[in-house]
Amino acid sequence: MRAVTVYTGSFCGYCQQVTSLLERRGIAYTEVSVEDHPDLWEKLLARSGRRTLPQVYVGERYIGGAAELAALDRSGGLTGLIQARNDDG
Repeated sequence: MRAVTVYTGSFCGYCQQVTSLLERRGIAYTEVSVEDHPDLWEKLLARSGRRTLPQVYVGERYIGGAAELAALDRSGGLTGLIQARNDDG
């Protein structure tokens, strides 16, 4: 299984949507608050090209935010992506 990491901020409704979706699907994830790690903003911008939250990664692959994760889930691709062989780090 690939590790799921969600970068979040407090008072972020989209962040809550993402974590709720993952919990409903029984997908374990690590939540990292950018407020607890201010140096992350520049690193996340360099990785994703975005200044928005949440940012969802499966392994090293950037998935996107709440809308992208929900679309991946609706298409049936989320479970397969999570369960795929971990060959990307």
